[in-house]
Amino acid sequence: MLSTIVKEHQSKQALRKERQEQKRKEAVQAASNLTQALVDHLNVGVAQAYLNQKKLDAEAKQLQHSATNFAKQTQLWLNLVESFSSSLKEIGDAENWARSIEGDMRTIATALEYSYKATQENQSVGNV
Repeated sequence: MLSTIVKEHQSKQALRKERQEQKRKEAVQAASNLTQALVDHLNVGVAQAYLNQKKLDAEAKQLQHSATNFAKQTQLWLNLVESFSSSLKEIGDAENWARSIEGDMRTIATALEYSYKATQENQSVGNV
């Protein structure tokens, strides 16, 4: 009777150990599955972040290239405007020079006219 109780106890204990081992294996498998799912989920996010970073790098290079081209074009426009402004100043200087010459020529013409009239009056007075 005691030996049957011991045998029953040992068989129950063996069954509990088997169930416990089975549950341990299931827990390990579940933990492994969870870990794999988490890693997969994180990998998707990391892969998306990597793709986004590649796109950002490509767009940054394109933006830098566009900015460089814009700076060059802007410099060309500034040089053109400066040249145009300089030409306008030269035209203004030439216009002032022409006005000055015109004023001098009028003064000379008036002086010659006055001189001619004076000569004509002297000749008229001398002939009378």
